[in-house]
Amino acid sequence: MARGGINLALVRKAREALLARGQNPSIDAIRIELGNTGSKTTIQRYLKEIDAYDPRPSASPSRLSDELTEFVANMLERLLKEGNEALLHERAAFELERTAMKSECSKLQDNLEQAHREITKLQSALEAQDEELKTVQSGLQTEITRNARISQSLSGLEVRIEEKNAQIQSLEEKHAHAREALEHYRVSVKEQRDQDLIRHESQIYQMQQQVTALQQTVVVKQEETSRLIRDNERFIAENRQHAKETNQLRDAIEILRGDLGIANAVTARAEGAKELLAIQLATKDQEVNQARSDASVAQQNEKELKSKLVSAEELIRELRSSIEQPA
Repeated sequence: MARGGINLALVRKAREALLARGQNPSIDAIRIELGNTGSKTTIQRYLKEIDAYDPRPSASPSRLSDELTEFVANMLERLLKEGNEALLHERAAFELERTAMKSECSKLQDNLEQAHREITKLQSALEAQDEELKTVQSGLQTEITRNARISQSLSGLEVRIEEKNAQIQSLEEKHAHAREALEHYRVSVKEQRDQDLIRHESQIYQMQQQVTALQQTVVVKQEETSRLIRDNERFIAENRQHAKETNQLRDAIEILRGDLGIANAVTARAEGAKELLAIQLATKDQEVNQARSDASVAQQNEKELKSKLVSAEELIRELRSSIEQPA
């Protein structure tokens, strides 16, 4: 019984194919033609059946002439030799190609391993950069929050500086009024003194009445001068207090400047705010210095007025003396 699906038709077809190629349809050749399937006994049985029903003469080697048999044998030997040589050549080429492929595979494997190592290094570097980026972002957020607090503090300081500037301006106006009042008093005293001297030369009796009136005027003027001096001293004390507060504000601003210097290393916007604040502070410093200069001038004017007041009192004493001598 045939195995693997071998039947008479398949054996006949394989035999005819071998004969068409000029090959001997032996049992082994037919089995190879069938794909190495089927038993030799089955193939031999099918060949016998085919020979029994094939009207053509048998193609066994015994029917060939000796010359043709020798020719076929030589051809077969030559074919086998050339086939073996070609097979050896192909095997050698295959071995060379396989060796080259192994070498190439080894190189590719090395390159792949190196690429894996590079990828590992890059992944580690990327993770480190991610950590560093997170740290930088956290520091930047902290600096932004700190800058916001500093900006808020600066806004509060600017408001306080504006209030102090308004107070300084009010003090300057009060000092101006005080200076005007003192100047008016000095002019009136001078005019009164000239009139008294002229009247003393012309009429002694009228001079006595005028001296009396002048004494009353001097008392009033002294009270007014005392009041002005007290107001001036109070203004000076307030000015000193404002100057002290201004210095404290300036110290606080200097501390904030230092903080801004650190913050400006992280963000560029703080630098613009710092420069603007520095310009404003310079302007405020100039205004404060001007206020101090005005206060110094007011103190100098006060000293002059006190000196003139002493001179006026001496003149009054002289007038009294001159009035009492004729009497």
